Amino acid sequence: MKIISWDEFNSCVKSITSSSKGENFSGVYGIPRGGLCLSVALSHSLGIPLLTQIKKGCLVVDDVYETGRSLSQVLNTPEVTAFVWFSKVKPKWWHAVELAKPDEWLIFPWENKDNAAKDMKDYQLSRIKN
Repeated sequence: MKIISWDEFNSCVKSITSSSKGENFSGVYGIPRGGLCLSVALSHSLGIPLLTQIKKGCLVVDDVYETGRSLSQVLNTPEVTAFVWFSKVKPKWWHAVELAKPDEWLIFPWENKDNAAKDMKDYQLSRIKN
């Protein structure tokens, strides 16, 4: 398990902000739940609206790309730019701030560290059922 700090979160926000200079996004949308903290921070950093739904020309963010299920919902929206903090596979049509090992469990600063083992097990079970 890898425990990620708020300082690392701030570095991620700075990296996405820097990579997005000169872009004219219609706003930023965060994939619930993991992308919500990033989207709020990026809304402030980039000075763009925080969106409650994906729309044309927006920036979409999420905490981690594992299977692609969450982020795949943006594929049908034109002119969307997608960023994830961590990608567990080599990015194709999305951007990643960092790469992580496919089997590495990440504990984000907003998550409860005491529940990490249970969260990991629940996640793994949810992927088997679907």
